[in-house]
Amino acid sequence: MTTELRRVSDRAFDEADRRVREALAEQGFGVLTEIDVRATLAAKLGVDFRRYVILGACNPGFAHRALSASLQVGTLLPCNVVLYEDDHGKTVIEAVDPVALLPAGEPALEALAREVRERLRTALERV
Repeated sequence: MTTELRRVSDRAFDEADRRVREALAEQGFGVLTEIDVRATLAAKLGVDFRRYVILGACNPGFAHRALSASLQVGTLLPCNVVLYEDDHGKTVIEAVDPVALLPAGEPALEALAREVRERLRTALERV
């Protein structure tokens, strides 16, 4: 897995979570979905798991451009951004790399995917 869209922060989990959401908003992304993996695993399996949240981030303009180029790109939306506590008490923030996920034969999406990747990278750098 690429580490290009990965950041390890000394910020406490809640502070990093707040900053990620702010940084995503600064880059034009809203959080459409949120999965609290820890709470879900506790409720469904009765197991304890580290703090782990999956955020489904979406920039409506980018989504519209992507879907206009290829309806199949919807399987890649929204862009997942995860936050979790590592074994050393640090908060790890990672985002999907839209360039790496592009289906073969979709040249119309390449420039857009690079632009989305840059926005996600900028957001992670600001946490």
